[in-house]
Amino acid sequence: MMHLITGGSGSGKSAYAETQVLAAGEGRRIYIATMIPRGEEGRQRVSRHRLLRAEKQFETIECYTGLQALTLPECGTVLLECMSNLVANEMFEPEGAGAHTVEAVLEGVRMLKRQARHLFLVTNEVFSDGIAYDEETMRYLAYLGEVNCALAEMADTVTEVVYGLPQRIKGDGSE
Repeated sequence: MMHLITGGSGSGKSAYAETQVLAAGEGRRIYIATMIPRGEEGRQRVSRHRLLRAEKQFETIECYTGLQALTLPECGTVLLECMSNLVANEMFEPEGAGAHTVEAVLEGVRMLKRQARHLFLVTNEVFSDGIAYDEETMRYLAYLGEVNCALAEMADTVTEVVYGLPQRIKGDGSE
C-alpha cells in the first residue's frame, strides 16, 4: 500500500502522516529523512525530530540522494519525508542526479514500494502562489510537480491536509 500525503507549509501533513503510520499496525517503522542538516540550527532540528520519532518507535535512515540504492533492513512500514527536500537534493547536491532528478526519485520510490509493507510519502504543495521565480527555481518546481503527479498516479491513496484537516483525493481509505 502506498499513501501520498500533501499539503502546504504548516498544514499538519507530517503529523497526519505519522498517525497513519502508527495506525498501520505493529511492526518495524522506518522513517527516511531527506533534509540535509545545515548549520547548528539544522542539526538541532534533526536531533529534536529524531527524539520525537524514537518515542513512536521509528528507526531513522538519513537519505539525501540516491534513494534507488537504499536497501531497507526488513519489510516494514516506511515514512519518507519529504519529497520536496529529496528533489532539491537530487537537483543541487554534487552527488545528485541533476538533469535526471525526476527519473532518479521515481525509481527510488518504486524500490521502496517493492520493499515496504506500507509506504507513506510526504510532499509539499508549493504551486498555488502564482509567483514567477527565477529559471532555476522554476525548473525545481517543474521537477517537483512531475514527481508529485507520478506519485499520485502510483499511490493507492492520496490525501491533502488543509489546516490540519485531511481531505481524501484518491482511494477509499481502506489501507
